[in-house]
Amino acid sequence: QGCAQKYIVKNYFYYYLFKFSAALGEEIFYITFLPFIYWNVDHSVSRRMIIIWSIVMYIGQVSKDILKWPRPLSPPVVKLEMRTDAEYGMPSTHAMAATAISFSFLIATMNQYKYPFELGLVAAFVFSTLVCLSRLYTGMHTVLDVIGGALISAVLLVLLYPAWDTIDHLLLTSPFCPLLSIVVPLVLCYNYPKLDYYSPTRGDTTTILGAGAGATVGFWLNNQYAVPAYTRENFQLGYPLITSKIAVVVLARFFVGIFVVLLTRRLMKNVVLSMLGYRYKFPIGDLEARRRLEVEVPYKFITYSSVGFSATVLVPLLHGLLGLM
Repeated sequence: QGCAQKYIVKNYFYYYLFKFSAALGEEIFYITFLPFIYWNVDHSVSRRMIIIWSIVMYIGQVSKDILKWPRPLSPPVVKLEMRTDAEYGMPSTHAMAATAISFSFLIATMNQYKYPFELGLVAAFVFSTLVCLSRLYTGMHTVLDVIGGALISAVLLVLLYPAWDTIDHLLLTSPFCPLLSIVVPLVLCYNYPKLDYYSPTRGDTTTILGAGAGATVGFWLNNQYAVPAYTRENFQLGYPLITSKIAVVVLARFFVGIFVVLLTRRLMKNVVLSMLGYRYKFPIGDLEARRRLEVEVPYKFITYSSVGFSATVLVPLLHGLLGLM
């Protein structure tokens, strides 16, 4: 593990298509797409997507470390990624996330915006299919891993859909929401299934739950203080973005927001790691120390809960100051 294989790319179209598709199931996509929906489309849509994404990903990550099904053998498979190779294979969390995000977006928007349902269904299917196929192309999963991940995600969507409105209402109005949003994910992270060797699944799960927790606290806080929402007229599905004013506002919101989110992530990483390093007496660059439970969980959780809170509270405040609401 950790040794890159040599390979020759014979079809650059498939290579770049599936490398790009694989990135749609990783942090770079989550940290851009989900905030974009919050800033430019609809608060209720983004809330539902983030909650579904957090639940689906937690179940998927835990399932991997309970089932302990190995990834495809190499050789004969050529693996184009190395970071996730230390994880188990079943189910594919890329497939789970792609299915959950694409179809929850479809379900959450189909009754609120005017666009052909067939078009939305095809878009969701193509998005999730590309991500699923990318896991086969990159050699990271078997067909069974991908099918299992997509099916588990679909079942969870069906089970959670009837409770969407109830969950959303409680998250916005319950006085216990901030406490539960922090305590429950932390308990889940600290009681994550133990493995015989280090795997990035616990850290990735903590990242996801931390971001969801921070965003949820932000949703609750915005609702309690009746923070003005973004105007719907700026971005309506079903109508082309043809005016330069709308395009400029959308892009400005996105780039200002992403700058703040990435800055928050960088600052919090440094601050939290420095504090934990001082507490547990290890240098910041000590990778083994950063993998310890007492370091990894608070480091990841505090950093990414700050990112979620920043995206839902600080960025909208900055947008308001800049006249982008």
